[in-house]
Amino acid sequence: MSLSTQVMTAIKEAMKAKDQNALTSLRAIKSAILLAQTETGSKEEITEEQELKLLQKLVKQRKDSAAIFTEQGRNDLAEPEIAQAEVIARFLPEQMSEADVAKVVDEVIAATGAQGMKDMGKVMGQVNARLTGKADGKTISTIVKERLS
Repeated sequence: MSLSTQVMTAIKEAMKAKDQNALTSLRAIKSAILLAQTETGSKEEITEEQELKLLQKLVKQRKDSAAIFTEQGRNDLAEPEIAQAEVIARFLPEQMSEADVAKVVDEVIAATGAQGMKDMGKVMGQVNARLTGKADGKTISTIVKERLS
């Protein structure tokens, strides 16, 4: 079942349950999918990889907003953002632990023969390709920097 179909089903369920938070989150996903589809000018389906990147971006935006609101002492605004991030994250595959990400990073470093920080871009590109949707970029970046420095 495609992401669009899953989201539409979830929207119907949220409407029946009168869950405004979930409804807002799901509508944001639907909107982002439609924007991505029409970006090229034709209404073609987007790939699963593009869908995962899109969902990760939406979750990251909400977590970043929540962090800013929390810093400013606005928990009343941070809580809905965190709740929306959780709803969106349900459509992502299970996230890998830092130890598992570190194993993949070590494999890529060994395969590419990366020596130092100058090879970070090469390592990041390959690790991101392998872990699309399974780990966030910030975690990957931190581990790669740790290993290459």
